[in-house]
Amino acid sequence: MCNLGKIDRILRAVAGSVIIIWGVMTQDYWGVLGLVLLATAAISFCPLYPLLKLNTGCKKV
Repeated sequence: MCNLGKIDRILRAVAGSVIIIWGVMTQDYWGVLGLVLLATAAISFCPLYPLLKLNTGCKKV
């Protein structure tokens, strides 16, 4: 089951990496948000998308 397209996954991975680096450099807990973005990019699924009725990737079966 997936709901993230290729571009969405790339943007999430880049944004997640930047946020993690920023969080480590500033020693701030907001870097955890970057982990969430990386995880959703890795598994191609965002739990909020079904609630918002969004799908940027896989076709509905």
